[in-house]
Amino acid sequence: MSLHRHFRLFPVNSYTVQSPLLTFLALLIPLALSGRSEADSLRALIAGSREDSAKVHLLYRYGELFEGNRTDSAAFYYWKARKLAEDIGYSRGVAVFASHYIVILNNEGKFREALKIAQEALELFKKTGDKNELATAYLNVGSEWQYLSDLSTASSYYLLSKKYAEETGNLRLQRISNNNLASVFIQLNEFEKGKAYAETALILARKLKNEYAVASSMFNIATAWTQLKRPDKALPIYQEVRRIGEKEKDDGLQLDGWIGIAEAYRALSDETAAEEYYKRVINYSQNRDIPEYKMYACLGLGDLLLNSGRRREAASYLADGLMLARKMGSNLELKDFYLKMSLLHEKEGDFVKALDFRKQFEVLHDSIVGEKSRAEVSNLEARYEFEKKEGMIRQLKASVKVRQLLLKRKSLFNYLLAGGSLGLLTLLLLLYRNYQAKQKIQRHRIAELEAEKKLTITEALLKGEEQERSRLAKDLHDGLGGMLSGVKLSLSRLKNAQTLLPGDQHTVGRSLDMLDSSIHEMRRLARNLMPESLVRFGLNAALCDFCTDLNRSGAITVSYQSFGMENATINQKIGISVYRIVQELFNNILKHAHADAAIVQISLHDALLSITVEDDGVGFVPAESSPDPGMGLKNIRSRVEFLGGKIDLRSSQGNGTSVLIEIPT
Repeated sequence: MSLHRHFRLFPVNSYTVQSPLLTFLALLIPLALSGRSEADSLRALIAGSREDSAKVHLLYRYGELFEGNRTDSAAFYYWKARKLAEDIGYSRGVAVFASHYIVILNNEGKFREALKIAQEALELFKKTGDKNELATAYLNVGSEWQYLSDLSTASSYYLLSKKYAEETGNLRLQRISNNNLASVFIQLNEFEKGKAYAETALILARKLKNEYAVASSMFNIATAWTQLKRPDKALPIYQEVRRIGEKEKDDGLQLDGWIGIAEAYRALSDETAAEEYYKRVINYSQNRDIPEYKMYACLGLGDLLLNSGRRREAASYLADGLMLARKMGSNLELKDFYLKMSLLHEKEGDFVKALDFRKQFEVLHDSIVGEKSRAEVSNLEARYEFEKKEGMIRQLKASVKVRQLLLKRKSLFNYLLAGGSLGLLTLLLLLYRNYQAKQKIQRHRIAELEAEKKLTITEALLKGEEQERSRLAKDLHDGLGGMLSGVKLSLSRLKNAQTLLPGDQHTVGRSLDMLDSSIHEMRRLARNLMPESLVRFGLNAALCDFCTDLNRSGAITVSYQSFGMENATINQKIGISVYRIVQELFNNILKHAHADAAIVQISLHDALLSITVEDDGVGFVPAESSPDPGMGLKNIRSRVEFLGGKIDLRSSQGNGTSVLIEIPT
């Protein structure tokens, strides 16, 4: 299985938008070339210019010429430009420094230093109020947070950048914000959503006719395909990224292409080719002093060698990468290194070190890519979409009020002029009817938007509930389960020790039995929170397992029947909701119905999913319960309504209860 690394999924920084002054310089410099190189022309312009804002931007542009291969020279001219901007009181020139200098810092892995400079620039741009500059500054701060593995904070800055870029119609900044959001969702394992953002970014990149932008968007699409188990689709895209990097003489793009090719070959089980490309990245990044990529390649190659049984070689690469990850503060990669080191020591029989690395992995894992981080980012995205809809509603309401005022003025004017004219009266009548029709359309549109807002909120609540269930199940299974298993292993060794008295062995044996019962109960709870069969085999298998477990418990006899479900593919969102509905119905049956037997039937016909649950319990009178239904029925009705389905509940005292639910798929 291909390792999901967190190499540069293009949270890219963005240079500040050009002012009219920079546009003038862009026109002036080609005219000054006259057979000389751009560097010679820029030096001549700098030497002949006054100490003003124009010279600040000339120094920045001159520094850019050295950014690819002479970073010390680039940094020197960037700092010189900033010093001049400070001396002449040119605050915008000071702020622009961040967009240039953080590129050098990022290549050196100095993300926290880059974050501080990017935040200073953001505060300066907030004072100017220019939306394009604000969009750029928010992008730069967001990318540094992403490099530092705080995905929730990074996505909040990206969404703010996207908002300002859309308001100004800046396609370049829209492209970068969409691509950076794609990288966030890929790192959160939401690959389809990440691919969708990256595809939007690619469309914008092609409109801009920018090869680097095209390559960065393609890279995220290829990464999503790799994680979606389609390396055959990813490989040619990675190769195109490498080709563009070579053409543009961009080290980052070439390295991204190589490391992506290595991942694709590994997913295609060509480990020899994968190893070759990993080592190519390590050698190239060492020669060019780009430690970030060496770290990525060490992680991928170390994992490959570990799985191939070459533990000694794997230990060397993993140790090198771990050191780099700690030095750069790259928590996403550091988390993965901890996990791989734990597995390495476990295979070598050093369980103390294995447990120590495992604990460090768990601490980072929950804080970075756990369900909480996914929920926070999803909530930010939902809030962004919600605010857009709120804005549309406000605009529509304002439009209605404006039309009302205009109609009143027209009506008064026509009334004064019409007098007794039948023709004008007829015209007024037609205007009024037209107004009524428009009012009706506007009210209908407002109602639609309100309904969409309600569905968005309901979806967020249900999604949050499922994510919390999944997180708790994972914590029980991976955290508590692992700890209990470790205790059991220690007790087993103690029981077999020769120095124990017979009475002590009996006590240890009882303790082992109690631990077995605890582990069994913990796994049962974890399966109820998020059944493995639901995720792996689908709704039909999960419901069958659920009914079988109820039969085994002895609390009730359940008969399960399914029709047309054998080869059916049910959307996971629908599957989880239906499973929770059936679970809640049986909670009510076991608590209130005093039933001896129940029947569950599920069928799929013509894209309509039908679920029937009947019991022979004491029943109740629905009419009496409807004014104040219990939380169970409220939750069931909310889920059915969210899925666009219908529910028919029939019950009477002493005759049991029957529930029929129909949901379109």
